[in-house]
Amino acid sequence: MKSVFYMAMTVFCLMLSFPAQANVQPPPAAQSAPIDAFSFSFFGIDGTEMPLKDLRGKVLLVVNTATGCGFAGQFRDLQKLQDTYGKDGLVVIGVPSSDFGGQEPLDGDVLKKTVADTYGATFALTQKTAVSGAAAHPFYLWAAKQGAGGLLSAKPRWNFHKYLVGRDGRILASVPATTGPLDAEFAARIKIALSQKTDEKQ
Repeated sequence: MKSVFYMAMTVFCLMLSFPAQANVQPPPAAQSAPIDAFSFSFFGIDGTEMPLKDLRGKVLLVVNTATGCGFAGQFRDLQKLQDTYGKDGLVVIGVPSSDFGGQEPLDGDVLKKTVADTYGATFALTQKTAVSGAAAHPFYLWAAKQGAGGLLSAKPRWNFHKYLVGRDGRILASVPATTGPLDAEFAARIKIALSQKTDEKQ
């Protein structure tokens, strides 16, 4: 009888040594920060990092550029937008790319000087960057999924595609090269974006 008693007590003690699991909840999953345009970063034409978070609250016009493209005259019009609306919070960012037709042979200081001398363009430029396909920069992969511009214009299909980003980091417009920077309807959208505050819906 004593052996049975000791065996029962041993089992009882072993049971007590294991914590109850029935009511234990797993730790809450970490909440990821919401992604918007200001979550991304480029490298400037001079090689320094260009975090878009430093421009939060601004209106961005992000354009994939190419000096050898037939639309290269838009460099001049993009600079006009920067000169006209920069004081109101517009920041034009050129993203040189050879994705379409290999039409950007330049990079670095040579590219910067060429667009300044030829078109008077001094707005911000990034380093040469992929903007299409699986190797596209993360900003472009994200922007293409935002639904702006519809099926045909949601992502760049040629040089000088334009993404208009609101002060809250949302994509407000996505337009192709055939829509020039000074197009009346597009310019009106820029003005509306600039008129909004960061806490207003656009």
